[in-house]
Amino acid sequence: MNVRMKLGVAAAALMAAAPLHAQEMPDTMVWTSYDVGSAGYAEASAIADAFGKEYGTRVRIQPSGSGIGRLQPLLQGRADYAFLATEAFFIGEGAYDFATPDWGPHQLRAVAGRPAGITLIAAGDAGIDTVEDAAGKRIAFVAGNPSVNVKCEAILAFGGLTLDDVEVITFPTYSAAMSSMTRNEADATCTTPTTSQLYELAESPRGIHYAPLEPGNDAGWDQLLEVLPIMSPSEEDVAAGLAEGETAKMAAYRYPVITTTAEKSADEVYTFIKALDETFDMYKDGTAAMSRWTLERSGKPAIDIPFHEGAIRYLEEIGIWTEEDQAWNDQRQARMDALVEAWDSFSSENSDMSDEEFAEAWMERRSEVISSMN
Repeated sequence: MNVRMKLGVAAAALMAAAPLHAQEMPDTMVWTSYDVGSAGYAEASAIADAFGKEYGTRVRIQPSGSGIGRLQPLLQGRADYAFLATEAFFIGEGAYDFATPDWGPHQLRAVAGRPAGITLIAAGDAGIDTVEDAAGKRIAFVAGNPSVNVKCEAILAFGGLTLDDVEVITFPTYSAAMSSMTRNEADATCTTPTTSQLYELAESPRGIHYAPLEPGNDAGWDQLLEVLPIMSPSEEDVAAGLAEGETAKMAAYRYPVITTTAEKSADEVYTFIKALDETFDMYKDGTAAMSRWTLERSGKPAIDIPFHEGAIRYLEEIGIWTEEDQAWNDQRQARMDALVEAWDSFSSENSDMSDEEFAEAWMERRSEVISSMN
């Protein structure tokens, strides 16, 4: 009996010392992300590697160059999580590529999202010191890329400008748009401050300037958020042409956004975000931006879609989630619910429209719904 008691005590001690959280993680998971070579793929890979080493979880990442390609496996139940860009916001609203009869707004949820800076970035000789100075200037947009273009529209709104106040120059590719300032084919564009073409601009005779999005400009931020309510003030210290020790005042959006479905078990999501937190030291140096995955930054609004209840439970548990965060989440959820409800009636009443007519009419209806909530 004494031997059995001693063995029982030893077993209990071993169980107490074992990482119980490892037993909660699934054996396998499937994630989707941007293409191989993208920041999203690199960051998903670093996190997956940490999960494998810490918990023995095997993660298969399915890369795709399109938002629809990243979303379909998630919605069809073939992927557990998706590392998304602004398509997370677009599908939550049924906007742009998702303003079609086959799509519309979907109830997706965020687990966490790494902040990335963006502002109006101008050639140094263009005379654009502030966003307001962009009036009448040539602004580079990217053909068929609403993710980039709508952010620029929102940033222009910060300065009280609309697309009618500037000369929009549309380029066929992202790369062409970003290098257009160096070639003097445009005066400014909106992008992240570490895009490779910006280093060329900074070294060119034109130079580079970051139009500041001052955090204390309440009117400017109100105007920006009316266009795109997923950004918040941010100070960036890593940017092309920025001297060491200097910072630039920008807006932060989230990329990538770890996304799942509303139906995903709260316990599963709780376990996932807990694992994301526990393995942070293992992946934080995976890329230059991965230190921003700390939950103090990636687990806070604003973000593209509402946070999942399982994520909120963990964020509350570790003291990060505040009453203000919950109020933001409730408001974001109410907006999504209203759009889903409006879509249900709109789509059934307008099924005879062409896809183009349908999308245009829905975007108008979407604007009406959003305006009614402000």
